[in-house]
Amino acid sequence: MAMMRLRREDPRVVGSFRLHRRLGAGGMGVVYLGSDRRGQRVALKVIRPDLAEDQEFRSRFAREVSAARRIRGGCTARLVAADLEAERPWFATQYVPGPSLHDKVAEEGPLSAAEVAAVGSALSEGLVAVHEAGVVHRDLKPSNILLSPKGPRIIDFGIAWATGASTLTHVGTAVGSPGFLAPEQVRGAAVTPATDVFSLGATLAYAAMGDSPFGHGSSEVMLYRVVHETAQLRGVPDALAPLLSACLAKDPEERPSTLQLSLRLKEIAAREAHGLTDTRAPAPRRESDRPSVGRSAEERTESQAHRRASGSGTTGAQRASGARVGQRPPAQRNTTRPGRRPAPRSGAGRPASRTTGTGRRVPANPRLLRQRLVVFVVVTLLVALGIAAAQGCQGPAQGFGGAGSPRSAEVGGAVAAVKSQAVTAGSSPTATRPGRSTEKLALKTTPPPAERR
Repeated sequence: MAMMRLRREDPRVVGSFRLHRRLGAGGMGVVYLGSDRRGQRVALKVIRPDLAEDQEFRSRFAREVSAARRIRGGCTARLVAADLEAERPWFATQYVPGPSLHDKVAEEGPLSAAEVAAVGSALSEGLVAVHEAGVVHRDLKPSNILLSPKGPRIIDFGIAWATGASTLTHVGTAVGSPGFLAPEQVRGAAVTPATDVFSLGATLAYAAMGDSPFGHGSSEVMLYRVVHETAQLRGVPDALAPLLSACLAKDPEERPSTLQLSLRLKEIAAREAHGLTDTRAPAPRRESDRPSVGRSAEERTESQAHRRASGSGTTGAQRASGARVGQRPPAQRNTTRPGRRPAPRSGAGRPASRTTGTGRRVPANPRLLRQRLVVFVVVTLLVALGIAAAQGCQGPAQGFGGAGSPRSAEVGGAVAAVKSQAVTAGSSPTATRPGRSTEKLALKTTPPPAERR
């Protein structure tokens, strides 16, 4: 708030307060910056000398002080002291540091949508407390809104009126500011809380556009526009335009209540503040894009298979459409991760059984049977060689040994026969008959006739 030096005609002391600077002047009087004996700063308002002689105006001033005492909450400047019987009645309120809304917009330009919504939400919430006290401000405008560090404050209840009181019309007395008055004020109709809603809507439109919603002109032109023309909100952000348009309705019944206005502005302020920090909405994350921490191996495998299937045409899409979260992936899918060796399955080494669409089992491949027979013969050969080696070691003690003995020759012949049988079995399918193979593989275990006793 701009401060000016005291003029020669200005008092230096009022009540127990010492005056330091001029804060402003209006239709009712002058506002000074003062302080008490403890150094507490106050805004002290003294009415004009010509109005002080009017008993009717004194009564009106007394009602203003009474209204200020009834209002609770931090939306207004707290009343500190008053003297209604002084030669020039005065009252002092808590000093609110900070510029007015008018000065801030004039110096820095229009506010953002989030800022307008935040200021409007606090002001409408403050008006709820004002109206609950039975008071209508009647002169809400940008210069009567102070932007303190603790939030906006409503000041200057100079023409405030108690609900239900008769309207006073006085020549030369300000009844409001053109461009921010409600139509019912211009017509001289009764004022209600909806009157302040209209003025608040015009004030917020000014904060958003940097100009009055009814333009500029003489007082008569401005008052005519307020009553007969639609408010111009072309510079108001889209998030606020519908709500402010409702506040500026000509019919008081069509305007939202202060409580509805406060709740709606809080929603807009929260949404717009979030939009300022993150203007782009985050894209929805797919199941496959989520971190793999905490997910099972089956879910990760299915997720990879789904990504492969989604890029492989119609067939891949059909395979992916059958996958469900939590199910084991089909056997034909590659369930190993790149760079890792696949773990052996419990059924490795055995031919996979196949089943037809009718449920009938198909016999195994004959080639696989021959391979299995070769393995069996080789194992048998190794066992026979082991037995022969063991008997050869015991030969000298039992009369069976000697590299050139008939017994050794007989065993060597048997081994040669087994090798021949293995080769024959691997090349001919008929070698798989158990009767013939048993006869050819039989060994003569009786000693030769020359060694019989």
